[in-house]
Amino acid sequence: MSTDFVVFISHRTLITALFLLLPILGSALLVGVLVGLFQAVTSIQEITLTFVPKIAVVGLVILLLIPWMLDLVIGFNLLIFDQITQIAQ
Repeated sequence: MSTDFVVFISHRTLITALFLLLPILGSALLVGVLVGLFQAVTSIQEITLTFVPKIAVVGLVILLLIPWMLDLVIGFNLLIFDQITQIAQ
């Protein structure tokens, strides 16, 4: 196993993880900013108000993106297994 292979696998792993996490984290960030803006405009200072919308949006995003996420993970696994078989030869 060469260092190039390890770097390649590490790079693909990080890219795949980022692709999986960014839509979820981005939607939570957007909802947090919007709820914070709403709280600032209406002078509501309730700390727990941000949790329910964030959880709802994150759950909805996960449900909507499950097919895409599964395709991404399956493609990554196929790439890894293909690379493993090439090393074994």
